[in-house]
Amino acid sequence: VDHVTKDYMKIEYAGGSSLYVPATQLDVIQKYADGDAAKAPKLNKLGTQEWNRTKTRVRTAVRQIAQDLVKLYAERERKEGFTYSEDTVWQQEFEEMFPYEETEDQLLAINAVKKDMESHKIMDRLICGDVGYGKTEIAIRAAFKAVQENKQVVYLVPTTILAQQHYNTFCQRMKDFPVRVDLMCRFRTPAQQRDTIQNLKRGLVDIVVGTHRVLSDDIEYKDLGLLIIDEEQRFGVQHKEKIKKLKKNVDVLTLTATPIPRTLHMSLIGIRDMSVL
Repeated sequence: VDHVTKDYMKIEYAGGSSLYVPATQLDVIQKYADGDAAKAPKLNKLGTQEWNRTKTRVRTAVRQIAQDLVKLYAERERKEGFTYSEDTVWQQEFEEMFPYEETEDQLLAINAVKKDMESHKIMDRLICGDVGYGKTEIAIRAAFKAVQENKQVVYLVPTTILAQQHYNTFCQRMKDFPVRVDLMCRFRTPAQQRDTIQNLKRGLVDIVVGTHRVLSDDIEYKDLGLLIIDEEQRFGVQHKEKIKKLKKNVDVLTLTATPIPRTLHMSLIGIRDMSVL
């Protein structure tokens, strides 16, 4: 332009038309991100209103999710949760079988979780600690406490490998007690998955460890009491809220090494309680 050479980024749209964006205005370009990475993005033509309509639809959907979340948390705050009894002899025996010595923070977190479970308030606690700091043991003790009062527990993890690892840990820790632990992930055959779904519905499974498969519509729980979410940031917002909507009075325990800003913000403004290891 006017004998001045400048750098541009050339963007091609549907229909073969191109747009040149000056290198000095690259801030107007954003990387395309979608939850469903396998799906090819839909391209728009230049000069049409399609993209504006898409943005408006997304804005409306986001607002709707936000409203649903506010409503959900308000309802959880207003309702009374299940009040668990104080620790039983079994609980003490179970905890004494832990092969390591608990850290001070671990004990504080365990006591805080139990206090939440024994109160009228519906628990929503975040356990924040690095890998190897003993978050899983806190979850195992909470799960054992819930199972003793005939409540079912869901342990939700982001990957199949993690599901298998935690399933093995739970089985190992609870082998001396009449607790039935099951696994729901793609390592399981369709027949095994069908059995687990039936047994969850009938109340024959106490604890189910699984990936987002446990959020599927075909799964019903007889009496769900506790939801444990591991590494929350790996799940989508809708995934997480889906299971809470199954039952408005489910106690929720979230374990993470790297809390996302939304979660931290909720802890800071008091929607969630937080324990740090």
